[in-house]
Amino acid sequence: MPPSIATPVANPSDITDFVMFQGNGVKGLSEMGLKSLPNQYIQPLEERTSMIKVAPQQWIPIIDMSNLEDPKVGDAVCDAAEKWGFFQIVNHGVPIEVLDNVKNATCRFYGLPTEEKRKYTKENSSSKNVRYGTSFSPEAEKALEWKDYLSLFYVSEDEALEKWPLACRDEALEYMKRSEVVIKQLIQILMSRLNVKEIDGTKESLFMGSKRINLNYYPICPNPELTVAIGRHSDVSTLTVLLQDDTGGLYVRAEDGESWIHVPPVAGSLVINVGDALQIMSNGRYRSVEHRVAANGNKVRVSVPIFVNPKPSEFIGPLPEVLANGEKAIYKKVLYSDYVKHFFKKAHDGKMTVEFAKI
Repeated sequence: MPPSIATPVANPSDITDFVMFQGNGVKGLSEMGLKSLPNQYIQPLEERTSMIKVAPQQWIPIIDMSNLEDPKVGDAVCDAAEKWGFFQIVNHGVPIEVLDNVKNATCRFYGLPTEEKRKYTKENSSSKNVRYGTSFSPEAEKALEWKDYLSLFYVSEDEALEKWPLACRDEALEYMKRSEVVIKQLIQILMSRLNVKEIDGTKESLFMGSKRINLNYYPICPNPELTVAIGRHSDVSTLTVLLQDDTGGLYVRAEDGESWIHVPPVAGSLVINVGDALQIMSNGRYRSVEHRVAANGNKVRVSVPIFVNPKPSEFIGPLPEVLANGEKAIYKKVLYSDYVKHFFKKAHDGKMTVEFAKI
């Protein structure tokens, strides 16, 4: 069935003002009862999720983390990071109520009056580490994404307690704290295969020196076949720990480079994916993989990723332990903050950011 044709609903500048500058987001646009998608959100044909080829009978691994003493668990994690760049974990130790609470807190934040949310926009936020916005990089995008977000960069608990929105602050902090153990376990497992035997303070700063949590909200979309919730990209993190609700819509690029694999929600699970920083540090052994999110015409979707990153002042490049056997470096050393700036100054463009670090 061919995609339906949307017609403009209002003056484009009026929509931009309503969504971005007034702080209503696409949630506000969705709740106007639109019958068709505004032109700003209509993606080129080749970028629409409705046009992708979904790989039949393929799925990313689901790994049980309950018995870390079993070497098969570590092998499964490393194999998944090498082959797929994505996997789901269950029995990971983060309590279900903590996961449920942060999903509920996400809905609570987006249920606030617009004037409350507007306090956290780029123009109004009292902290550069707290940002409420929409799409990905509206200034650079030819077509906008159907998503609102609250981005919370963690500096310290004191700053979080003072600056993060009260509607979701405690739940977001608790989710970050309770996920810390499994994050360290995963990094230790992945580093062991790279012959990094001990993660001291210096290595911890390099692998997980900073964290950011996003509360993402994807409203019901009038023409989901014409747009995307998130365009195809890879993350710039070391690892991303994603909590998704039961709506579905996350797609990961398959090994063939042409088709996509849907990542179905699994109750109580966390989705883990390799970021560009880990791909670079592993000299390409671990893969950061393109992924995208489809818009939904029937249900609201929320997701809560934690981006585990190098400290901004760290230089990322192939680890000495990886190159110790004479392997040739395929990436140069790059200041991590420069890498991130390069990512955010453009629209989502698949895997192009990692080219910035290639020799």
